[in-house]
Amino acid sequence: MGRTELIYIVFGAVLLFALVLDLGLLSKKNTVVSLQTALIQTVFWVALSFAFCGFIWFEAGRQDATQYISAYLLEWSLSIDNIFVFIIIFSFFKVHENNYARILLLGILMAIIFRIIFIALGSELVARFEWIMYIFGAFLVYTGIKMFTSKEEDEFDPQDNWAYRSMKKILPTTDEEPNGKFIIFRNKKMLFTSLAMVVVMLGLIDIVFALDSIPAVFSIIPDPAKKLLIYSSNIFAVLGLRSLFFLLNGAANKFKYLQQGIAIVLLFIGAKMLIDKWIHLPVWASLVMIVVCIAGSILYSLYDKQKATA
Repeated sequence: MGRTELIYIVFGAVLLFALVLDLGLLSKKNTVVSLQTALIQTVFWVALSFAFCGFIWFEAGRQDATQYISAYLLEWSLSIDNIFVFIIIFSFFKVHENNYARILLLGILMAIIFRIIFIALGSELVARFEWIMYIFGAFLVYTGIKMFTSKEEDEFDPQDNWAYRSMKKILPTTDEEPNGKFIIFRNKKMLFTSLAMVVVMLGLIDIVFALDSIPAVFSIIPDPAKKLLIYSSNIFAVLGLRSLFFLLNGAANKFKYLQQGIAIVLLFIGAKMLIDKWIHLPVWASLVMIVVCIAGSILYSLYDKQKATA
C-alpha cells in the first residue's frame, strides 16, 4: 500500500467517524445545543483537524502538512463570515433553536458534496489551463476589495436573495408553522415548509461561498495532484461549521472588524496568485497572514466594543 492510499484510507475513516458521530449523537431531534457543548465540540473538531495534520506530517512531510494546515485555517476563517449569514437566515425564517442542529447537519452534508464537485472541477481546470490561476487571483482581489468596502446597509438580506426568490417562484411553499417538518400535505398537495427553504438556501448559498473558498485554497495548494490535501482541509473546515455556529450565535455584533480582516486575507491571497510567476511567497507567509489578520480583527473588534461601552 502506497503512502497516498494510506492517507486516503485514514481520511475516509476519520470522515466516516465524524459523520456517524454527527448523525448518531449530535443531531437528535428537538435538541438545543448549549454554549458549553458548542465550545467542547469546536475544540474537538479543531483538535481532530490538527491531529490529521500531524498524521500528514508523519507520512508525507513538513511541506504537505504546512500546506494542509494553511488551507484549513483559510477555509475555517472564511467559514466564520459564512456563519453570520447562516445566523441571519435562521433569524429571518424564525427557526426554533431545537431545529438548528438537524438543519445545519443537512446543510453541511450538501456543502461537502458541493465542495467535492467544485474541487474536482477546479483541479481539472488548473491541470489543463495554468493561466486560470490568474483569473482566480483577480477574482479574489475583487472580492476582497468589495468585502472591505461594504457598508452595514449592504448586509445580507434573505428576502432580496436570489435563492429565496427562486424558491418562492418554483417550489410550492407554505408559511404554516412547520413543527419540525420539512414537508407537509394539504388537500393532497405537497408543500415545503420554512425549514425546507432554509436547508435549500444553505445549500445554494454554499455554492456562492465555494466560489471564494475554492480559488483561495488553490493559492495555498496549487498542485492539482494534491487533491487530497485540498479535500481534507475543506471538509474538516466544513465539519466544524455547526459547532462554530452555536458558539458564535448571538455574537455576530461583537466582531465588527472581522469582515475587514477576512477581506485583507483574500486581497493577500489574490495578489499572491497574481505575482507568483515573478515573486514566489512561501506557504508559511500565507499561514502567518491568515492568523494575524483573523486574530487581529477579532481582538480589535472586542477592544472597540469594550471601549464603546466604557
